[in-house]
Amino acid sequence: MTLNTALDGYTVWFVTGSQNLYGEETLRQVAEQSQEVVAGLDGLPVRVEWKPVLKDSDSIRRLALEANADDSVIGVVAWMHTFSPAKMWIAGLDALRKPLLHLHTQANVELPWADIDFDFMNLNQAAHGDREFGYIQTRLGVPRKTVVGHVSNPEVRRQIEVWQRAAAGWQAARTLKLARFGDNMRYVAVTEGDKTEAELRFGVQVNTWGVNELAEAVAAASEADVDALVQVYVDTYDVAAELLPGGERHQSLRDGAAIEIGLRSFLETGGFGAFTTSFEDLGELRQLPGLAVQRLMAEGYGFGAEGDWKTAILVRVANVMGAGLPGGASLMEDYTYDLAPGDEKILGAHMLEVSPSLTTAKPRLEVHALGIGGKEDPVRLVFTADPGPAVVVAMSDMRDRFRLTANVVQNITAPDLPKLPVGRAIWKPAPDFATSAACWLIAGAAHHTVMTTAVGVDVFQDFAEMAGTELLVIDEDTTVRGFQREVRWNQAYYRLAQGL
Repeated sequence: MTLNTALDGYTVWFVTGSQNLYGEETLRQVAEQSQEVVAGLDGLPVRVEWKPVLKDSDSIRRLALEANADDSVIGVVAWMHTFSPAKMWIAGLDALRKPLLHLHTQANVELPWADIDFDFMNLNQAAHGDREFGYIQTRLGVPRKTVVGHVSNPEVRRQIEVWQRAAAGWQAARTLKLARFGDNMRYVAVTEGDKTEAELRFGVQVNTWGVNELAEAVAAASEADVDALVQVYVDTYDVAAELLPGGERHQSLRDGAAIEIGLRSFLETGGFGAFTTSFEDLGELRQLPGLAVQRLMAEGYGFGAEGDWKTAILVRVANVMGAGLPGGASLMEDYTYDLAPGDEKILGAHMLEVSPSLTTAKPRLEVHALGIGGKEDPVRLVFTADPGPAVVVAMSDMRDRFRLTANVVQNITAPDLPKLPVGRAIWKPAPDFATSAACWLIAGAAHHTVMTTAVGVDVFQDFAEMAGTELLVIDEDTTVRGFQREVRWNQAYYRLAQGL
């Protein structure tokens, strides 16, 4: 099964609330105007599909159940055009398991003051119809996003798109199968976690396969397939001369190609959208997978190094949320700092596995020694992430819940790094280095992250709301004191919210 990362197979249902009190003529106008609102949402990354006006409790409940059962439906947008008594929505909202966006809008932008009569008022009641709907959502504790304004407003469309992308990421998590090749790195704390709880909270299936099962798939790669993939490498990248056909280390490139063929075959056969490896458990593999991992991440797969399945989830989710946008998503790790006062920077990288989707430059394909793992020198793509805005997000298991921690950062132009042959990024974190690092440590956030240059922190905020998962944000407005208070308040809130 080939991995799908695009958003064009998803839909969002648009539902309009009213009631039978108003008569057929008013309800006809309600239907027409709600269809006009949907037309105004044309061009968003996920298609918005209009549904007939909902006028009673049973039809609302049935629609919720239909949405739940349709895997192509990633969310529901609701608007109370007139006045839809909220008790009609109790059963439906209680049954709904898809993300919900409450669009507080109306058909007209400006009021026709000179022509307003009571028929107009009777039809255009969303100002208080939506307040009735907001009350019942809050009373039931329904998680949702609320967007206010006319659909012709670019900011309204932007907020709906953000929510759509988060909903697509949530759907990707709910249907994700993740393969761990071997266990996580020995003695490391942050790569541990409760895989059963992860399936309950996020829907992802996390299971483990022996690395030699992968090695068998690698060994099965045909010479013809290896030849074809090597040619793709030559056509796509700036390949070091020693790796080219006839070069003294060409076999290393062929071994890397065989790993990609075998790994891709294993993932596609099993329907996996994410995976992990570990340098401590390479079995019969001839080299640590580097090039293969980089290319698969760039295609949309999730990946976590050293068995870090939580980061693999985030990379897959971020790839889906950013589908169709410039930039990409990758495993990242905070490695070392430049602590020049007032100009502090973070150098992030990993042993080999950073996705080339973070750059628009042509990566260089090289082979170098790796001091760990005990295998042959691995091939890898060498590049620096493009300068520009980015977000790094970590997932931590806090025993009674999962915590997401996000930091808004700015990737910068890199100095020359002639002796660092890996994919890497250099960034300045918001609001400043000292505040960012202190808050990251206070949060207990992991050293492995997903870096995304395609979507902003607002998409992760919507995703966390859908998942009912804690999200701590470090941005331009963050202070250490305020962040400490938020962590303490969240500790109490999330424990109480789970009940006994």
